[in-house]
Amino acid sequence: MQREAMEFDVVIVGGGPAGLASAIRLKQLAAEKGSELSVCLIEKGAEVGAHILSGAVMDPRAITELLPDWQETGAPLNAPVTEDRFFILSEDASTRVPNSLLPQCFHNEGNYVISLGNLCRWLGEQAEALGVDIYPGFAGAEVLFDENGAVKGVATGDMGRLKDGSEGPNFQPGMELHAKYTFFAEGCRGHLGKQLEARFNLRDGVDPQTYGIGLKELWEIPSAMHQPGLVIHSGGWPMDNATYGGGFLYHLENNQVAVGFVVGLGYSNPHLSPYEEFQRYKTHPEIRKFLEGGKRIAYGARALTAGGLQSLPKLVFPGGVLVGDDAGFLNAARIKGSHCAIKSGMLAAEACFDALADERQNDELFAYPESFKNSWLYDELHKSRNFKPWLNKGLKLGSIMFGIDQLLLRGKAPWTLHNRTPDHAKLKPASECAPIAYPKPDGVISFDRLSSVFLSSTNHEEDQPCHLQLKDAGVPVSVNLAQYDAPEQRYCPAGVYEILRDENGGNPRLQINAQNCVHCKTCDIKDPTQNINWVVPQGGEGPTYPNM
Repeated sequence: MQREAMEFDVVIVGGGPAGLASAIRLKQLAAEKGSELSVCLIEKGAEVGAHILSGAVMDPRAITELLPDWQETGAPLNAPVTEDRFFILSEDASTRVPNSLLPQCFHNEGNYVISLGNLCRWLGEQAEALGVDIYPGFAGAEVLFDENGAVKGVATGDMGRLKDGSEGPNFQPGMELHAKYTFFAEGCRGHLGKQLEARFNLRDGVDPQTYGIGLKELWEIPSAMHQPGLVIHSGGWPMDNATYGGGFLYHLENNQVAVGFVVGLGYSNPHLSPYEEFQRYKTHPEIRKFLEGGKRIAYGARALTAGGLQSLPKLVFPGGVLVGDDAGFLNAARIKGSHCAIKSGMLAAEACFDALADERQNDELFAYPESFKNSWLYDELHKSRNFKPWLNKGLKLGSIMFGIDQLLLRGKAPWTLHNRTPDHAKLKPASECAPIAYPKPDGVISFDRLSSVFLSSTNHEEDQPCHLQLKDAGVPVSVNLAQYDAPEQRYCPAGVYEILRDENGGNPRLQINAQNCVHCKTCDIKDPTQNINWVVPQGGEGPTYPNM
């Protein structure tokens, strides 16, 4: 099939903080040097910010480096943190940890409670003002390679294909976007980034990536319960000691709070449902008191990387780089990643600009990983590198040991712990695990999946190829159902996967409700046989998150 092609100096896949920071920094450097540089950024969401979901408390260090006048130019960082509270929860009670006993990574003085989606919308405006060509609604569907095997750009997805893959009446082929260098900034478990890691062996010699799923709701609450800038974190209930998880409640401006829960995807009990755990979490008295009398106005979910420094892949390959959470730049100990994403994008952009100035193209930008190792970002990730490995040993022991690591050793322990087992390999057979009885949602504080998906404004054209691909259609029943009681029914936060049976209870089969998908990528990560492959649907489809 012939596709039209466009030529650029740099193509960036993904309009999150890493991709936008990359674009802005490239254009800043070109302006400083008086040179011309064509930069194209594509974003699979219908608009920049539509698919962005994060807690989020933001460290402004990186954005201050990128755009020092962000306050004067209206960046939406409107709620400076005013107070930190950290609780250890039991089912009916809570114990507040004195701030003096918290490691520095849990202190948020100088940070801001934000909507990362709104920040990305603002960053997109800054990028466009600098001359970046931004194309929302175009998904990076395929990596393109030159005759030497180097990346030479990407192709956007076809539009208007029918469910069987044939060309429908409104068919439009994708575009080829060619570049001297291509930046992959797709976020956690990037569809193309995963392929690049395999093709170029980028994960050789590093730990498997560790993931979590973050679920979040946005609420409007009574003004009497609203405290702008209040940041609450918790550990303990509803998770057991062996399962990583924790909750948050962040007070933004305008009587809004973001409430959410993160579950580590290395859990072993296939009966566990991260969505149901989140709904339980909100019913705890310490959290419920803020939500009673309020109104839920948005919902979403997204996977996140948590492996830290030990899990970072090689960042460069011929013709391209990985930036942001496509590589794994997130500090799980600080529960923050946007400043890491911005800084990684800046470092890659600086290496790329120097290469273009030397009239290089389609080679490896080795200056990027070298500058990373000499940056404050490396120092920050190195200091917290043992966080997730310690927590994998249990909440109580892990918290004590990480506290010693941070408070006594200042993150300079002479050892580095490792995780050798990928999350999908940690599930135990259902017969070895206790079922979990979750309470029914009350429709006031807790809710069912489908009403939640409705609030995410998710939409997919149903008559298109399914973007949730099965490598073997028999595995969901012969393996997942038989051994693990079909865990995809529970780890998916959007009701995408269902086991259906005949009237007599026989002939089980998997139904995939792809139109519900919120693009969290959890199925691609947690499926025990890695049989599910998440690929991009038509551009512009998926959730449309406001203020998330």
